[in-house]
Amino acid sequence: MSQQSLEDRIQQAGNPVELLRNAQVGPYVFPIESECSNWRDEQESWRKTAVFFDQSHHMTDHYFRGRDAVRLFQDLGINSFKNFGRNKAKQIVVCNYDGYVIGDSILFAFEEDLFSVVNRPNAGNWIQFHAETGGYDVEVDVDHRSVSHHTGRRKRYRYEVQGPNALEILTRATGEKLPDIRFFNMGELKIAGRDVRALRHGMAGAPGLELMGPFEEKDEIKAAVFEAGKDLGLLEGGARTYSTVAHESGWVPSELPAIYSGDKMKSYREWLPGNGFEANASLGGSFVSDNIEDWYLTPMDIGYSHILKFDHDFIGRQALEEKAKQPHKKKVTLLWNNDDVIRVFASLFEQGDRYKYMDIPASHYATYPYDAVYHNGQQVGFSLYPVYTSNFRRWISLALLDEGVGDIGSEVEILWGEPDGGSAKPLVERHVQTEMRATIAPCPISDVARETYRA
Repeated sequence: MSQQSLEDRIQQAGNPVELLRNAQVGPYVFPIESECSNWRDEQESWRKTAVFFDQSHHMTDHYFRGRDAVRLFQDLGINSFKNFGRNKAKQIVVCNYDGYVIGDSILFAFEEDLFSVVNRPNAGNWIQFHAETGGYDVEVDVDHRSVSHHTGRRKRYRYEVQGPNALEILTRATGEKLPDIRFFNMGELKIAGRDVRALRHGMAGAPGLELMGPFEEKDEIKAAVFEAGKDLGLLEGGARTYSTVAHESGWVPSELPAIYSGDKMKSYREWLPGNGFEANASLGGSFVSDNIEDWYLTPMDIGYSHILKFDHDFIGRQALEEKAKQPHKKKVTLLWNNDDVIRVFASLFEQGDRYKYMDIPASHYATYPYDAVYHNGQQVGFSLYPVYTSNFRRWISLALLDEGVGDIGSEVEILWGEPDGGSAKPLVERHVQTEMRATIAPCPISDVARETYRA
């Protein structure tokens, strides 16, 4: 019997909402040690000293080699590719034919004809599909994340060193002054006598570099960095900490890919395997609908208007030219009301109905958590990826709200928990829903992220 496709799985389930809301998988997995010290100090280290994250295992790397690679990216990405080439990187965003986001990833240009697309596999799979079916002179090599191939061995290590002491630590590790690397550009360093490629960005909302090189050299590079940072407060961050890092810098870790509907997308759904990431991801949260397209988002909704450039033709351009003129959601941070959070935890110690458990520090029990947000009794958007941050000593989440809803400091309500006692996901215990008050705050909430590297 031939292998099932994503399209087959949707047909068997009856509709994509049914497939995803009752999927048996939980949140996205970060296959590293849960805590290397304790997650509270690990969180605070990227504000006070420096944090070291091992990103070598949890993301899928799609490698593209060939003379048509840049043309492939131009045909799919909403980004401009003017002056893009070796030692540059960008956050590539790809959309479906109707202008809704399939995914975003970091695109690295290692050489003039060698690139990698790195993140959850949503965007990389879409680009690979077109590379294989669109007549491009491009070879594709997929280095699956460690939880997919179980060997733990990758082509490249990837380390993140972030925080106020990060650049001093890396200067010590290299033994010389660091090159002046512009934001989202790469430079070339030597650490422990090994060649290291370094990307300048600020994922944790603090200065630092992302280090890359052959996987076989990972242990000696890590040892050299920690030797350099031993008296500068460098802490290694575990999976629990890593799952909270994007929220202070205002980046949505992943949106539901807009692939599950539409005749134009059917050939792609038939190409995607039934045992793949897209077919086994889960939807969670209080927002419900029978129409999967109610979860779809535009680049403008997620805050990517600055990335969208109409200087080239790409899939979804015509639709986005119209959508750019229309109202869209705005990205904010929500500060959850402390008393309401305490009330949810208190229900663990009381007889009777309980509220949905808030796993700390990241309460993500599905691959794509979407909780409904209300203002004056009307649903006005989504709350995404709630986490506790020791840096702000409270629960926060990212939110996408309708235009005109509340100014900074205004109060909204988040509906916490799933309807009807919860879905069939194994991680969802029986519970009742409750409203959580929240205050609208800027996004990113981090002053450094908002005022420095974002500028």
